[in-house]
Order: sequence, then structure tokens, then C-alpha cells
Amino acid sequence: MTGNPPPVSRLTRRTPRTLVLAFAAAVLAAFALVATQSPAKAAGTLLSQGKTATASSTENAGTPASAAVDGNTGTRWSSAASDPQWLQVDLGATATLSQVTLNWETAYAKAYQIQTSADGSNWTSVYSTTTGPGGTQNLAVNGSGRYVRIYTTQRATQWGVSLWEFQVYGTSGTGNNACGTTNAALNKTATASSTENAGTPASSAVDGNNGTRWSSAASDPQWIQVDLGSSQNICGVQLNWETAYAKAYQIQVSADGSNWTTAYSTTTGPGATELITLTGTGRYVRMYGTQRATQYGYSLWEFQVFTGGTGSNGGANGGGTNGGSTGGTPPPPGNATLLSYNKPATASTFQDDGNCPACNPAKAFDEDPATRWATSDVNGWVDPGWIQVDLGATAHITQVVLQWDPAYATAYQIQTSADGSNWTPIYSTTTGKGFKETLNVDGNGRYVRMYGTARSNGYGYSLWTFDVYGTGGNPTPPPALPPNPGNPEHLVWSDEFNGAAGTKPDTSKWTQDTGGGQNGELEYYTNGDNTTMDGNGNLVIEARKENVQGHQYTSGRINTSDHFNFTYGHVEARIKVSGTQGLWPAFWMLGSNFKTGTPWPNSGEIDIMEHVGKVPDSVYSTLHAPAYNGGNGYGQPYQIAGADFANDFHTYAVDWDSSHMTFSVDGHAFFTADKATVESTRGPWVYDHPFYIILNNAVGGDWPGAPDASTVFPQRMLVDYVRVSQ
Repeated sequence: MTGNPPPVSRLTRRTPRTLVLAFAAAVLAAFALVATQSPAKAAGTLLSQGKTATASSTENAGTPASAAVDGNTGTRWSSAASDPQWLQVDLGATATLSQVTLNWETAYAKAYQIQTSADGSNWTSVYSTTTGPGGTQNLAVNGSGRYVRIYTTQRATQWGVSLWEFQVYGTSGTGNNACGTTNAALNKTATASSTENAGTPASSAVDGNNGTRWSSAASDPQWIQVDLGSSQNICGVQLNWETAYAKAYQIQVSADGSNWTTAYSTTTGPGATELITLTGTGRYVRMYGTQRATQYGYSLWEFQVFTGGTGSNGGANGGGTNGGSTGGTPPPPGNATLLSYNKPATASTFQDDGNCPACNPAKAFDEDPATRWATSDVNGWVDPGWIQVDLGATAHITQVVLQWDPAYATAYQIQTSADGSNWTPIYSTTTGKGFKETLNVDGNGRYVRMYGTARSNGYGYSLWTFDVYGTGGNPTPPPALPPNPGNPEHLVWSDEFNGAAGTKPDTSKWTQDTGGGQNGELEYYTNGDNTTMDGNGNLVIEARKENVQGHQYTSGRINTSDHFNFTYGHVEARIKVSGTQGLWPAFWMLGSNFKTGTPWPNSGEIDIMEHVGKVPDSVYSTLHAPAYNGGNGYGQPYQIAGADFANDFHTYAVDWDSSHMTFSVDGHAFFTADKATVESTRGPWVYDHPFYIILNNAVGGDWPGAPDASTVFPQRMLVDYVRVSQ
């Protein structure tokens, strides 16, 4: 669902998000799981997808072992019709395992073991059953190894055994120590580049008082720094901005207060409260602002610093914890560097109209996965079509990464040139597949271009990103990418909704999002009249049948956009949804750049849970981005066959980092969106930036339909808590 950024009153309409119900009904049958009320917990990282898989046998050439680890629930492995049988996957390195998910076809195993091995020969059993039920099974396991296999000893049918997906979750390698929760900057010595007046000194940002603040002069750049007193391993920073916040800034660390290393940077700061996970080592920590978001200076109520972890400096690209890489396309091995970021670009033509505004060649090199270059719809839907970049100096090119829009090239060359006029091909194909193509090349030149000679369809050529890696050139470092959550994660934000009966949500955490809904919804969202505490530890969002502002129904919608924006972590809520025909409760997140002008779906949307009353036994988790949204969003339902989610509380969660998102209900991980898979099968991954949380209880809309005679009002959506850990 998509909201409008408060306090702006005008509404932003978007494409309806209706699912193709015929498809959904088919998928639902595969997810008949028994829910429990166990606390939600992270399943770990999906380790098996795309890895090498082998099997004891295959039924035929169309059901290979690899089909069980390809992330596609429409392909499967199946064995010969005999016992025993096995399927194994090589994770590529030793891993600690936490969960195995088996998505069985009708031919399932009644008796089997899950086994691990260090060498692929000697096996240890970590799970065993003789009463396997088939369907989708999420098995909690505890073991380690490079190889994982399912070893079946009794089939449930006359056929062999068959798996749509064999998913192994866990951690690979060792993570950092826990990041502390104590503010290491509290009451330490703070200094700043300037102060607005004597009443806003630097010390006010480290005094632990949210009623005092530091503010600077109204110019760029400005900075505030704190002396921790000794060298520390820095793992996090929290910025509590006043209205005068920074749009572009860096978090830097230093051993001496003179020589600084950047551990985090952004050019799209959202203001409000920003919780930043990073790694760095130093005695001094500073916020270095380079672009103000307002005509005023910079102003912080509080500048908090957290310590712990391994403490290696993040450098230009920021520091990830948990041993994981940060978001974005990882550079090739060796000393190769991204050479093309923000370099001058030209193209045969480009589009600039309502369908693709300002889709100029620079958009392919801005490292924004939600913007793109496209050839002109007036004179550019022809062959050939090209786009080129000037690297600023001669470079040795070793890799090119293309993220195509559906208007891709089936035949093209990658070419280099010393002068921008005479070109040498270093890569050529006539079988381009579109989506994401990573090309290992070897060539030299100052200029690099994609020269397309055959289009995939009747449109032109279009690229979301065109990344050039190598050595030399005159590279501009791209903005630092967000680091991954800590290991273990710790609670950074929550609301337990423990207010007295009748009180409204905490205004320091939530903003009422008023007005009419989108997507054909029928309700009017009031300014708090429909969102109150029940006195029993729950927030109640109540939908009522009443005429207000020209609408037949009222309800509530709240969000954290003015108070809490964050990138990555474990996000969960315990909710009892509303029900009956026409109701549409949701727990979701929207990219924070939406409120600063980035349109939907470029901002990205993460639907942790949606429920429609006409399908009582199912909830849905879905991602929306420019290349996949509305009815074509990327997601999956979770079903408790024959049940009604509105009858009880359930815990809905997502585990989100730079490589994937895993969605769960009551601790059952049922859908993982892997970044590499999304980029290679759907389009750009647009989730490596801050998001905010939204709760709402919609009435009507394109997906659930309008209420009818069976609908019961009022309808209450109860929220026990919302928690975020990083």
C-alpha cells in the first residue's frame, strides 16, 4: 500500500496493486502450514540458492537437481521411483545452519534425514523424521558443514521424491561482536565548525537532553565532533535532527582529530531520527555536513555514538558488520574500481516525456537503481542505439555490469575508445538475455560504450545501470552504501502500545496520515479518531461505517516517516488483523525518499503483511519497484488452510540486509527475496536506502473489493507491538 507523506495534504495516486487471483489461488495450495505462536526469529541468510546441487537420480532431463536450488517454485527436482534417494547442495564454504525449508511436490518423503558434511563423503544427521507430512516444511536445525543433503528412506507415494525448492539458511563465516547500546558520546567534549548562537553550543548535542540542541551557521560545509577520550571500535551512530537537517553528510572517525576516515556517507538523508550501523576505529567521531536540507544551518538534538564490534574502518564504501558485503554490485576481485560513477555520458538519443521523464544517459551512471536511460520514443526506437561514458582518463577495463529494462539488446557490443571516435569491440553477443548481465572483459580506453544492433522488442534500448570497473581512469568514489545489521542484532526502536485506554499513539514515534486512501479505497483516514490504545497493551485501528469528508467509511493510518527512518534489520509486529469482505489491513514500509519527492514505485515498497478479508486464511508479503509493481509485484502468500487470520494474533516479520529479505509468520520463514535473483529475473533492487513503517486498516479497494452485506462493522486491527532490531 502506498501512503502520502505527511504533512502534505494532497494525495499521490498509484497503480493498483491487485494480485492475479487465479495465480494466487494456485500458489496458496502449496503453503498450507500449521502456525504456532512461537516468537518470530531470523531464519538466517539463504545460502543454497544458485549453488551446485547433485542427486542420487533424476526422473528425467527436465527435473535436474539444480531446479531445487534455483529460486523458482515452478521448476523442481524429482528422483527415480525407489528408496533411498538423496539431493545435496555444496554451499561453497563451511556454514553454520539454522533452518532448512522443504517445498515438496505431491511426491514427498515420509521418512528422511537432513545431513551435513565437511567433505561431501562423511555425513552427520541434524534432523530425522518418519512422519513427514509433505507440503512446505520449515525445519529448525543446528549443525555446520559445507555440504547439506536430504536423504530419503521412505516415499509417501508410488512415485519418486520431488522438491520444488530445497532451501538452506544460516551464516557463513564469523560475524562481529555485538554492538553496545550505551551512548559513548554522552557528556564527552564536543566541538563544532560554528554555532548559530550562544544558546546552541556543540555540547548540547551530547548532553542526553532532547530539549537542547546544537545548531550551526547557515552555510556549507559544517561539522560537529565528539572526543570519546580513547580509541574505540565504532559500530553505530544515532542522529536526532531538528527540522534543519542534513541532506548530504558523512560520518567520519579519526585517531587524532585531524586526519579523518569516512565510515558512512549519504546524499539522501531523510532527517528525523537516523540510526546508522557502521564500522570504524577512532577516538574522535564527527558528522560532516555538505548539503543542508533547508535554508537554515544544521541542527541536532542529540548525536549519539555506540561502540563494540571489530572496529575496522569502513572507508569510502562504508563498513558492514556480520562479515557481509554492503549493498550494490560488488566490484570484481583484485584492485578493480568502479570507474563510471557520475562521469559524463552521451547517447544516440534519450527519452524525456511523461512515460520516462529525464531518462537521459547520465541516469545509467548515477548509481540510483530506480532511474534509467532510454532511447527517444520519437526517433530512438531504431537500430543501432548506443550509450557511452567518458572515464576522464585512459583506463584498463576488466568488467562491465548492465542492468537492463525490458527494452534490452539481444545483439550488442561493448566497445572502448581513446578519443570517442574510433572504437574497438571488447565484447560481442547476439544472444543478450536482458535483466542483469555481468561481463568480464579486457580492454583499454578512456571511453566505453554499449552499441546495440538488435532490440528485444518494438521499443528502443533502456538501461537502469551501466557500471564500468577496472583500473586507471579518473574515478569519483560513489556514495557509501549502507552496512549490514549487527550480529547479534539488538533492539533499536519499538512501540509496545502500553498507553491508557483511549489515548492516541505516541506523537514522538508516529504521524497520523490523514485523507482519502489510494488504490480505489473507500475510507477517510482521520487524525487520530480511529487510532487509540485499548488499555490492554494494544493499539486499535478501527474501521467504521460513517460518512466523513464525502467518504462512507473512516479508519486510521499512521507512519514513522517524521520520526524513525532506517536501513536494514529485523522488523516485526504482533497483529490481530481485521476481517470480513472489503477489509484490507497492512503492515508495510515505504522508501523515505518518497516524502522528499521520489515517486512511487521508484521509492520502493516492502509489504511485510497484507490481508484481504475475502481470503481469510492467507496473508501476503510483496516487494514493489519500478520494474515490478502492482499486480506484478514480487512476493508470495502464506496460508493456514481453513483458518481465519482475523481470529488471533500472529507475528509478522522481515529480515532485511544488503543481499536479501526473508519474510516470516510466527517464526516460519516462507519467502526469501534474494537480491541477485531479483536483479537477474525481475529488475533492479531498490531497497538499499532508508525506509519508514506504516500501519493501516483500509476499507475497499481494487484488490479486496467493496464491503457487502456480509461485512461486519466496526472492524478492529489490533497491534500488540512493533519492534526493529539492527
